[in-house]
Amino acid sequence: MLKKLIAGIAAFLMLAGFAFADADVNKADQAALDGIKGIGPVISKRIIDERQAHGPYKDWADFEQRVKGIGDKKAASLSQGGLTVNGQAMPNAPAKSAAAASKPSSSTSMSEAGSTKAGARNGASTKGSGVNNPFTPSGGAPASKPAAPAPAPAR
Repeated sequence: MLKKLIAGIAAFLMLAGFAFADADVNKADQAALDGIKGIGPVISKRIIDERQAHGPYKDWADFEQRVKGIGDKKAASLSQGGLTVNGQAMPNAPAKSAAAASKPSSSTSMSEAGSTKAGARNGASTKGSGVNNPFTPSGGAPASKPAAPAPAPAR
C-alpha cells in the first residue's frame, strides 16, 4: 500500500513538472505555447504561423518584430512565464520577485488610496481629512465622536 502511494505521488510530481515546463518559441506546438501565462490560442497561432512562413526566430528582438501584439512589456511577461527564444530567456527582463515588489502594499487602505486620488484631482492633499472620501460617514465630512448622553433630569 505504501509503495503504491509513493509511486502515485512520484507520478503526480512528474506530471506537475511537465505542466510548468518552459517552452521554446521555435520548437513548441500550440498546446505548449498555450500553457505559457499570457499566451492564448490567438497569440500561439500567430507565433506558429509566422514561424512556418518565415523560419525560426533569431532572438527576442526578431520575435517581437515579427509577431503582432508582442512588444517589450509583453515579451518580458512571457519570458517570466517560461517562454524562451533559442533556449534563452529575455535579457534584462525583470525577475518575478522584482515585479512583485513593485506592486502596492496590501496595507494601504481604501480610504488612503481614495483620498490620495481625490487630492490629485483637486490639487490639494486631503489625506486623513475625510473630504471627498466615500468611505467616511455623513457624505465626506470627518467622523466625530458621538455626543455624550444627556444628564438625567434633577428631582
